[in-house]
Amino acid sequence: MKSAVETLNPTRVRLTVEVPFEELKDSLDAAYKKINQQVTVKGFRKGKIPARVIDQRFGRGAVLEEAVNDALPKFYTEAVNEGELNVLGQPEVDITELKDGELLAFTAEVDIRPEIEIPDYSGIEVEVDPVEVTDEDVDKAVEELRERFASTAPVERPAEDGDVVTLDLEAKVDGEVLEDGLASDVSYTIGSGELLDGIDDAVKGLEAGGEATFTSELKGGSAAGKEAEITVKVSKVAKRELPELDDDFAQLASEFDTLEEVRADSRKRLENMKQYDQATQAQERVLDALLELAEVPIPEKLLEDEVNTRKHNLEHHQLGQMGLDLAKYLEIQGKTAEEFDAETREQAVKGIKTQFILDELVNKEKLNVDQEELTEHLMRRAASSGMSPDQFAQAVVEGGQVPMLVGEVARGKALAVVVEAVTVKDTNGEVVDLSDDEDEAAEATEAAAEQAEGDAAEAKADSDK
Repeated sequence: MKSAVETLNPTRVRLTVEVPFEELKDSLDAAYKKINQQVTVKGFRKGKIPARVIDQRFGRGAVLEEAVNDALPKFYTEAVNEGELNVLGQPEVDITELKDGELLAFTAEVDIRPEIEIPDYSGIEVEVDPVEVTDEDVDKAVEELRERFASTAPVERPAEDGDVVTLDLEAKVDGEVLEDGLASDVSYTIGSGELLDGIDDAVKGLEAGGEATFTSELKGGSAAGKEAEITVKVSKVAKRELPELDDDFAQLASEFDTLEEVRADSRKRLENMKQYDQATQAQERVLDALLELAEVPIPEKLLEDEVNTRKHNLEHHQLGQMGLDLAKYLEIQGKTAEEFDAETREQAVKGIKTQFILDELVNKEKLNVDQEELTEHLMRRAASSGMSPDQFAQAVVEGGQVPMLVGEVARGKALAVVVEAVTVKDTNGEVVDLSDDEDEAAEATEAAAEQAEGDAAEAKADSDK
């Protein structure tokens, strides 16, 4: 077999391949065997029909077509390996010559990963929010803890803001009660905004046994997005009672003995959260600055596939779960279809660029991922997915997604290398030390590159077949 590579542009090549006919022997034998199992000829046992009879009865062309279809992936892969190409997606193959007994020639156009020059990033400087926890922040955290330990007591008076009311609801659209439009004994805190728009005004002022009707747009269910007539009946009104902020409360709500210890612990937790947020913010801003410096050609076919995949996932998975279609989603977001398309394309470009440049850094820095790092990353991903680590690990293995997770960790390590080399300051002018923040780096790159990684992994798997 002979092959040659022609560069069409920085992200696409054309392979020209010539295969001597004798190299098709195994595929020809397999073609005759396959046809033998599929056809019957009087006078011959199934599977024992001579090749010359198959040629006579069914035509040599059918055999050649079957053999070529079987052989093409193998010869294409050999040509890719000879050319040391990092291909993306499926090739466009054109058989240019097929001479029985002499030669098979074909061309294959395919996208490739572009060669990327890593820019000098040592001069990058980004600014992040400082880690500052005020007394007001601590007060708010303690108050939220106090809210969780609130009790309720029935009252015989009109409902007010902050009261917990027990409701029966009925929803009608065009005068008809919806099949899923009835709900009983719903507990609702007035002012929480957790149910329907307009419900607060409807129930405030009602006593137990009171009833009101209002119109509201349904947020979910069979008539999501439609205006409905809602009838609400209050069966109980209860006042929320908060515990006193004292040492008794501290012992009730925590492992601490005093309120001051609770406040000190709340402050420490807030500091840790803000440090984490600061690290994540720094990773994201360093990544953005790195992408601005780098010249990264984007394969057009990969980009179009990425855009289409993002749209499909939004329309058929995320919005479907919320009972919305794309038109309603755009209306809620206040965006036109053109603005949505432009935004989706921009996000796709960023995801692909992120993956390409960080993968190049992984190779340049010779970064590896050990089992402990992979396990820690798997645990974080499992927690964010709402699955147990065992369930998530099983899903990853069964879905062939282990290389994807390894890639995420490796790219996080690559970004951590960049972060250690740049200057990060808070808005107070203080230098921020983010060394060894690979966990946050992995998560910062994950959002930008997640979908692109899935496409690239699939494309790589296809190219290896």
